[in-house]
Amino acid sequence: MKTTQAAVVGCGAIHTLHVEAIQANPACQLRAIVDTDSVKGHALAERYSCRYYADYREMLCDAEIDVVHICTPHFAHKEMIIAALAAGKHVFTEKPVALNPGEVKEIKNALASATTQLGVCYQNRLNPSSQKIKALIESHAYGKVLSIKAVLTWNRPHDYYAQSPWRGRFATEGGSLLINQAIHTLDLMQWFAGGVNALKGVVESSFLSAATEAEDTAIANMELANGTRGIFYATNCNTTDSPLLLEIHCERGLLQLHHNHLWVIAGEHKELLASDELPDAAQKCYWGSSHQQAIHNFYHSLESLDNRYYVDIHQAEISLRMVEAIYQSSITRNWIDI
Repeated sequence: MKTTQAAVVGCGAIHTLHVEAIQANPACQLRAIVDTDSVKGHALAERYSCRYYADYREMLCDAEIDVVHICTPHFAHKEMIIAALAAGKHVFTEKPVALNPGEVKEIKNALASATTQLGVCYQNRLNPSSQKIKALIESHAYGKVLSIKAVLTWNRPHDYYAQSPWRGRFATEGGSLLINQAIHTLDLMQWFAGGVNALKGVVESSFLSAATEAEDTAIANMELANGTRGIFYATNCNTTDSPLLLEIHCERGLLQLHHNHLWVIAGEHKELLASDELPDAAQKCYWGSSHQQAIHNFYHSLESLDNRYYVDIHQAEISLRMVEAIYQSSITRNWIDI
């Protein structure tokens, strides 16, 4: 069996999870890394025993490379995805797949004529708690879902934006809090409910107004699928990264994700169902525990030709449309159809 050759583009903090997942797959080999910082790039290439490219376009000329992992700032995603698809490479990209739905349309056009696949890293769908919630909802274990509430209160200091000026800018990040920190939460809400019909929301900039041109706080009410009500609040103005608080109110019980533990509360009965605690303290808990599984699933799909195992462009687009709708609603003060 041919070993799948991979390249990782962008060597920021998140790239290590991709490298580790590639190295853990016996059918895969890291062939190259790409980064504009040549000092870092050469050092990492030596550490990983792979090639180094300063320009991703040069890397795409390497006929041995089968899969390209994109771990770059948001503004580079669309261009790199389209170029990699045109070069006949499979692509696995960090979220968001693009800056906005307009860019998604361009990527869809490129995919229409491509012979390769594109996967997007929404690893939190694969966390133990998320998988358990999805299974319980689909089995109607506690009856119909009535509402889903999500509260995300994280901390991003001014230095976070100053050290990486592309952050917090519509032209380079596509916004701020919503498209970066909160997009996983938006995706989970609509995924649990089976979709989203409309929403009404507000964005605000307060403590971080001097650091970002976009929002540091957002709220939204949602009409999720099948009559489910969604309540969403997120901010980067907290003084610590609190774990996501998620509650799914069902007819016969409450599913509650609190401090990375999933509980079911039915009357006076409370039972622990799953835990997202990470054994490796070196990994940031709020990234989710399932990067390696998401990447493994994508590689499995390349062998099975079955895209059910990863988040494709159509699924990834939904959360981007939710972000755009919150921005629109904040201006018009109206409900926005998704």
